[in-house]
Amino acid sequence: MKMRKKSDLPSKPCAHCGLPFTWRRKWAKVWDDVRYCSQRCRRAARG
Repeated sequence: MKMRKKSDLPSKPCAHCGLPFTWRRKWAKVWDDVRYCSQRCRRAARG
């Protein structure tokens, strides 16, 4: 597998804080469903 620069990875804004976050390998299968950059933002958006 070819190594990629972090700047080449896709990114999108967090639905809660609005800051951009980049793709992670653990999100490979669910990247379209990921909305928050962290668990902290996920909890804050729900509450």
